[in-house]
Amino acid sequence: MESLLSPFGLAVVLIVVLSALGAPIGLSMIASSIVYLWITGQDIGLAAEQVLQGLYTSFTLLAIPLFILAANLMNVGSLSDRLLTFCLALVGRFRGGLGQVNVFSSLIFSGMSGSAVADAVGVGRIITDMMMKDGRYTPSYAAACTAATAVIGPIIPPSIPLVLYALVADASVGYLFLAGVIPGLLMTAVMAAVNWWMAKKRNFPVEEAVPLRELPRITWYAMPALMMPVVLLGGIYGGVMTPTEAAAVAAGYALLVGWALRITTLSETWKSLLASASSTASVGILIAGALVFNYVVARENIPADIKIWLDGFQLSKQEFLLVVNLLLLVLGCLLDASTILLVIVPILIPAAQALGIDMVHFGLVVVVNLMIGLITPPYGVLLFVVANMTRAPMTEIVRDLVPYIIWLVAALFAMTYMPDMVLWLPRVFGYAG
Repeated sequence: MESLLSPFGLAVVLIVVLSALGAPIGLSMIASSIVYLWITGQDIGLAAEQVLQGLYTSFTLLAIPLFILAANLMNVGSLSDRLLTFCLALVGRFRGGLGQVNVFSSLIFSGMSGSAVADAVGVGRIITDMMMKDGRYTPSYAAACTAATAVIGPIIPPSIPLVLYALVADASVGYLFLAGVIPGLLMTAVMAAVNWWMAKKRNFPVEEAVPLRELPRITWYAMPALMMPVVLLGGIYGGVMTPTEAAAVAAGYALLVGWALRITTLSETWKSLLASASSTASVGILIAGALVFNYVVARENIPADIKIWLDGFQLSKQEFLLVVNLLLLVLGCLLDASTILLVIVPILIPAAQALGIDMVHFGLVVVVNLMIGLITPPYGVLLFVVANMTRAPMTEIVRDLVPYIIWLVAALFAMTYMPDMVLWLPRVFGYAG
């Protein structure tokens, strides 16, 4: 292992120091990598070369800003309201009905956004207000339910984290998207069951049932929002579009529908474009930093060293997956999901490949781990998002999240040790893994 006084050790220390001082992690990685190149006598222009080769030669990466834009456009106007009205008519009649609406609206919205945070701040903000109205649900439970259900967003296709994983693992985005369908449905079922149990335990109210005769009208009203996943996934798996092209179509669809129905104003469109540009820039800097730092990691032969070190333990495939799950669950509590995907996961991939672990299955396991990390203290991003929305104390939100986290981890281990659950649908569409 590297000494802290070695060039690589100094680069790692510099990343930690700069991050602790408040610098963005992407810029910290770029700065530390430049220092590494300078100390080792290499041309510091290699840093720019790595960024250019990584960012501007990857067609797949174009999907990220387009999915971000599509999600932001779907969050303006009344498209989210239409979606919630449909879900309320469908599942609001059951015990804990608004909680079930929260679960199923996240399931549907996940087929549009690919982002957990977009789900939470978009449709999640509306349903949270509905849950807290007139004291139906406690603010902490509304926040916990919204945070937990938002993690479905990057599992059901499309998925921005799966695009990032495809970048570092050289895996098929299309097959990764397919692999997320059944795990995403399993997570939905688990959270619906937890919400039902919590509602029964705490005697949460039953909403007034919407007459079934109204369902066709409400479905038609919600059709513009419901068609987004159909257009997106139908285009990809019908062979008409690549995932990147589908992301462009999704953004265009959201824009045209908003204008055609006169529910999106020019001002709101402009705000969506600005918000999307800001989010894309943040992700872009992080990817750029990871590309440069991964060059440093590769030159130091760190992945091979990690593989040799793990070989010394003679872990089986199942034991290795257990170690990875435990490691990522811990790291997910402390680090941003994108940072783990772009920096830590590439180090683990060679060992996984050597053990014969399928890269599509491994990708789903990794991403589900990191999504659970979004709702675990102390640094789960979704915790801060929902706490800001509801003004509920963080300790109470975490308390109400515990049942969700426990059962999501149980679902994670089912996916980990039942790979056919993950790979069945990709194989139906021709995946050879």
